[in-house]
Amino acid sequence: MDEGSVVANLANDLGLDVKTLSKRKMRLDIISNKKYLEVNKDTGELYILEKMDREYLCSSKTATTCFIKMEITLENPVRIFNIEIEITDINDNSPQFRRDTIHLDVSESAPTGERFSLSNAVDPDTGTNSIKTYYLSESEQFDIEIQTGRDGSKFTDLILKKPLDREEQAVHNLILTAVDGGVPPRSGTASILVRVLDTNDNAPQFDKKNYTINLSENSPIGSLVVKLNATDLDEGSNSELEYTFSLYTSEKTQETFSLNSNTGEIRVKEMINYEDFRIYEMEIIAKDKGVNSLSGQCKVTILVTDMNDNHPEISIKSFHSPIKENAAVDTVIAVISVSDKDSGENGQVDIHISDQLPFALKESSDNYYELVVAEPLDREKVPEYDIAITVTDRGSPPLSDNETITLELLDVNDNVPRFPQTFYTIPVMENNAPGALLSSLTALDPDLHENQYLVYFIIEKDIANTSMSMLFSINPENGNLYALKTFDYEIEKEFLFHIEARDSGVPALSSNVTVHIIIKDQNDNTPHIVSPWRAHGSVVEEKIPRSTDKGTLIAKVIAIDKDSVQNSRITYQFLQNTDATLFSLDQYNGEIRTMRMFSYRDARHQRLVVIAKDNGEPALSATVTIKLSTVETALKAYSDMTEIPLEYDIFSDLNLYLVIGLGSVSFLLLITILVTVVLKCQKPKPSKAAPPCRNSVISERNSTIADSTLVSNDAYWYSLFLAETRKGKLVVRQPVPKGTRYIVSSIPRSTGLTETSDSAASTLQV
Repeated sequence: MDEGSVVANLANDLGLDVKTLSKRKMRLDIISNKKYLEVNKDTGELYILEKMDREYLCSSKTATTCFIKMEITLENPVRIFNIEIEITDINDNSPQFRRDTIHLDVSESAPTGERFSLSNAVDPDTGTNSIKTYYLSESEQFDIEIQTGRDGSKFTDLILKKPLDREEQAVHNLILTAVDGGVPPRSGTASILVRVLDTNDNAPQFDKKNYTINLSENSPIGSLVVKLNATDLDEGSNSELEYTFSLYTSEKTQETFSLNSNTGEIRVKEMINYEDFRIYEMEIIAKDKGVNSLSGQCKVTILVTDMNDNHPEISIKSFHSPIKENAAVDTVIAVISVSDKDSGENGQVDIHISDQLPFALKESSDNYYELVVAEPLDREKVPEYDIAITVTDRGSPPLSDNETITLELLDVNDNVPRFPQTFYTIPVMENNAPGALLSSLTALDPDLHENQYLVYFIIEKDIANTSMSMLFSINPENGNLYALKTFDYEIEKEFLFHIEARDSGVPALSSNVTVHIIIKDQNDNTPHIVSPWRAHGSVVEEKIPRSTDKGTLIAKVIAIDKDSVQNSRITYQFLQNTDATLFSLDQYNGEIRTMRMFSYRDARHQRLVVIAKDNGEPALSATVTIKLSTVETALKAYSDMTEIPLEYDIFSDLNLYLVIGLGSVSFLLLITILVTVVLKCQKPKPSKAAPPCRNSVISERNSTIADSTLVSNDAYWYSLFLAETRKGKLVVRQPVPKGTRYIVSSIPRSTGLTETSDSAASTLQV
């Protein structure tokens, strides 16, 4: 019933005055249950407070009735009424099976009428609303029988009404339906899966009762004759078959053929000869492995057919091995005979070898053949040949035989040693250690033994009266090339020579290769400062007037480096500068110039330390110290540009003269001395050149400085600092190795005096 529905009027049923219910504090107490009901104190009506489920309130299936007990309590005077409310059932639950699928295993040999218990359905409703009956889906083999228990519940049994045959239908799918007695009725279903268990009720059967097989004689042992196949409709061990010969099969047949008991394969067990037996008969039994085993049988007839069963034969009468690889064409290597015991076409034999081989077969007489060389041989390509000789008769099918002979070739010295390269360029860093390994020059010779053993030589060649074998050495066994001395890039830059590889054959063969040794430069030469020239130690003293203008060239530092490329590039830097605002140094040409004019605050003595550093790794350097003294009057300083150390040095006296000249103002006397020295050093010529002199050239210079060019013996050019004289510029050649002479050239100036400008450039030798 819905919530709010009136169940009864307690005031009328209990004879109570409705008007006094509230005053008497009427209340409803439900015992042992949730409060599903309530009393209206104004009307005395008992109504439903919450919907009730009979199956929940009275879960016991044994109870046919369901009650709710309650008490009505009134005060003034106190009265208590006991009330029972009966809950009547409605059909609100469907029947339900405990399992949706019921599995049954039934033997196919089960007798008709055998019963199988099924789990029953459950319906929480009672009375007529509970399960009333069961229904089974349509089946020819099964039916159900409904029974009633003591408590009135319905259950059913599955009954076999017709024999089962697993081979026809192995599984039966049935549907069981339970229906209750409510209005309208409700139902529930479950699937019944009946699996029919196999029994050994089927005998094995062969595909055919009689088999006739044609078999060629001399069939290989183990070859398949026939595979028999029997089937058994049963399953499991009842369908597993075993094949055997029957007692009616002869022992000769069983010795000639084998029968696989598991697969039914009949194979050749012994050689079959048509001339011995032409027909073999056998009876095969197939028996299953069931408890009560059943069997089936068939008859097999084997007809042996005649064939070409004699193979041709090969006989090697003569064979020469090894032979030299330079054997001439048509040289006989072997003599071969062939034969076949058959007759007619079966006895006619054809012989051949592979067309890829450099050999040929020539018939010499009946059934005799010669194996000869057909093409030139080369052991380095193929050291030996496996010659397969095949003979085939003309039978049907043809039979063949083959024989393989191995021909070895002896080596002949017919290959020249070969270097991997025709030209080797080997870079060698200078200052190498004597005996250092430069490279390994290995040649290859595909010949064998002594024809393969190589010896290496350096082909003699003199360079500057020095034999190449004094500079280099080669290991005659492995071709390792060694340096016998330490090389200096500044003296020797490259070597070009040949190396020969010669084998030990007769006659010996050889080849050579060109080797180009390139000496690589190392930064092993320190820069050498050639200007300004230093009379003693590394300190140069110069005097300049204090009135020198800004940008005036004070001095020029020139250094040379015997190394090459990067190692000879020189840069100049101040290592020490008394006044950084007074002088500047060009890092590339070494010119020292004034950055401003001298002031009264500037010190009279300035100390400049210049470092000349090359571009090698690591860098090498040289330094020069220049002491500058300022004088109030413009004095002409004396300086030399390039001096060759001689037995005595006049520049120390010159400096003394300069000091005396400055002190005594004897300028004319100093000029006289300088002219005298120049005249002594000049070589008398019609062109008024200076006479020879052992001393170095000294020229008076003014404040103007010029550049000239120094040519070294190794064809490199360097910029040199030279003093410009009244007569012209001086060009000095770079000092050359000991034993040679210095060349000094005088180049006339365009504005020079008549005595020098009118004459050609002269040369002074010191």
